[in-house]
Formats: sequence, C-alpha cells, structure tokens
Amino acid sequence: MTTPTPATAVLPEQTADPGPPATTRVTLRGTAKSGRRLHLPRSVRRSAGPVGLVLLWFLTSATGVLPETVLASPVDVVNQAVELTRNGELPAAVAASGRRAAVGFLIGASVALSLSLLAGLFRLGEDVIDSSMGMFRAIPWVGLIPLFIVWFGIEETPKIALVALGVTYPLYFNIYGGIRSTDSQLVEAARMMGLGRLGLIKYVILPSALPGALVGLRYALSTAWLALVFAEQVNADAGLGYLMSNAQQYFRTDVIVLCLVVYALLGLACDFAVRILSRRLLTWRANFEGEA
Repeated sequence: MTTPTPATAVLPEQTADPGPPATTRVTLRGTAKSGRRLHLPRSVRRSAGPVGLVLLWFLTSATGVLPETVLASPVDVVNQAVELTRNGELPAAVAASGRRAAVGFLIGASVALSLSLLAGLFRLGEDVIDSSMGMFRAIPWVGLIPLFIVWFGIEETPKIALVALGVTYPLYFNIYGGIRSTDSQLVEAARMMGLGRLGLIKYVILPSALPGALVGLRYALSTAWLALVFAEQVNADAGLGYLMSNAQQYFRTDVIVLCLVVYALLGLACDFAVRILSRRLLTWRANFEGEA
C-alpha cells in the first residue's frame, strides 16, 4: 500500500516590482529676448497723432500736392497767428467768443441741472419733463437759428441762447441717467440705516450720478464750442466766427484754418480741465484704465 504524496502547490513566479515608470524630461529652449521694452510717456503717445497729421499737412503743402488755394500751409497759418496776435485781433476775438461760450454754458448748465434733478428724483417730474426733453432733443438746434433771430433779434442774445440750448441736452440726459442708475439695494440699505430723503440724495444718489454728470460735462463743453461756431456766423461783429466770415469773403484759408485751430485748442483745454476734475472727484471709484 502506497501512501499518496502530498500535492505541492505551484506558486506563480514572483517578479520584482519594477517601480514607477521612468519619466522623460523634455527641455524646451526658447529664444528668450533680452533687453527692456521701450516705454514712451503717455503725453508723447497722445500727441503722436496730432503731430503726425500736422507733419503730413506740411509735407503735402511743401510738395505741392495740397495747393494753397485749397488749404493754406501750416507755415502760413502760424505766420497769420503771429500777425493777428501782434495787432490784437486774435486775443480780442478769443475773449469775445469765450465770453459768449461761458455765459451760454452757465445758463444751459443751470437749466439742465434743475430739470435733471426734478426728473431723476421724482416720478412726477419724470412724467412731465423727460418726455418733453426727448421730443425737443430730436429737433436740430442749429435749425432754430432763424427762429431765435425772430425772437431775440440779431444781437448777442440769439448767440448765447444757441450755446445754452446745445449745452442743456447732453448735461440733462447724462445727469438724469446717472441718477436713475443708482443701485436700488444701496438705496434700501441707506434707508435702513436711518438716512432721510436729503441724506439719501446727498450721500447716495448724487455720488452715484457724479460719473455720468462728468461725462455729460465733457460733451456739453465740446457742444458749447460747436454751437458757438454756428452762432457767430449770425451778424457777429467780434469773435472767432467774425474773423472766419471776413476770411471767407476774401478766400483766406489761412485765417479760416487758424480760427478752427483756436476753436479746437479751446475745446481741448476744457476737456483737459474736466479730466483733471474727474480724477479729483472720483478718487473713491476704482476705474479700469486699459491694459498696458
């Protein structure tokens, strides 16, 4: 009798742990540019466009591509500016135009501020004023010159009235829009903190409307000078428009261009003043200023 031999278990062949797979390092060698980028001051970059246009104007005039009968050269315009400044005509014209623009702007700004506050703060004011302002805004204010002459004559009043009318609309709509764009949750929070109507207007609504009001101020100042260009064509005896009318009769394109340049510089100065004012008044507001 034979005894069975015990079965031996056949174990699988054990292999050594190979470990984590080997990683291959790849190094990308780029062509890194050394050196610093050239950063020009913003004032230089902002003036590059106007300077380039003047240079192009000078080159086309010097080469004869742009005849003097079509447009005077920059040299002739500068010489005419020096001559009119020496005899006092240009300073007197600038003073007369500036006085008309200032008076018309103050009148238009007062009307626009009063109407926008009434329409923006009160629903009854909105119902009465806003639709009427939208209707009158569709009427071209330049087309009202003949009617202003019938109403006010041909003296200073129609010129100032035209400037005031041109100033009123952009200021009104921007201030009114700024008031109505105030966050309603902020208004409710202010009321829960115990602010009354005057405090709510002073500390919440008016600061919220300030950015829109400053935008409207920029538009209004530029519109004031634009309206003055048309207003001073109506029987003016002084001002930049008066110089332009006389120059038109004698085909003096150098004087016409000079007056247009003065208008542009005055408008640019007003716009620069509003920019500075905006930076001072809106220091509490974080604004996006564009990518570098």
